[in-house]
Amino acid sequence: MRLYQPRRGYRAAIDPVLLAAAVAAGAGEHVLDLGMGVGAAALCLASRIAGVRITGLEVQPELAAIAARNMVSNAVSERVSVVVGDVIAPPAALATGFDHVMANPPYLPRERSTDSARDDAAVVEVSGKLGDWVALALARVRPKGTITFIHRADRLAELLGVLHPRAGDMVVVPLWPRAGASAKRVLVRARAGLRGPLRLAPGLSLHQSDGDYTDAAQDILRDGATFDF
Repeated sequence: MRLYQPRRGYRAAIDPVLLAAAVAAGAGEHVLDLGMGVGAAALCLASRIAGVRITGLEVQPELAAIAARNMVSNAVSERVSVVVGDVIAPPAALATGFDHVMANPPYLPRERSTDSARDDAAVVEVSGKLGDWVALALARVRPKGTITFIHRADRLAELLGVLHPRAGDMVVVPLWPRAGASAKRVLVRARAGLRGPLRLAPGLSLHQSDGDYTDAAQDILRDGATFDF
């Protein structure tokens, strides 16, 4: 996968790759990618699943333009597209009834951000709080469709709280920097309109003691493996 990114500002790391590996999409299904950015998660998902369709929503026109360029360079523009718009005021062109919604939203509330990050909408909740992202996901996914977020572990309670009671059958996957370390990220998947209990799935240790990725992480990051929920 070839990915063009801005010279300055936020740069995609492994989070969108992990997010794409957690989305239970199939060929012919339609996925909404909230906060598409330059398209990293969408392109990963499109490369994993032939025939899946993806629509992205991105508030920054300059990033949406780069995403469109990435779609062309990766030969997926016939099934991956981007719409410019905000999560708190989505455009009329954004469809409803998606089979799945995925999101890698800004991690920091505005009041917890540093001055250097304050205006970076990829990092800080400049427009729309976490609850707004979840509300839009719930509004656009079909009944029993899945909603998958990757977020900071210290905001897990907040994320579960805004998903409940409109979604259930929730699964949480801790992402540990290395064995024995506290998780800094979590993957959360829920299904709209269901009431199933919360499950804590086996987590993933990302790095070995020498800093290299673990074999399990490499399977996902390099070899196209998916999370087993």
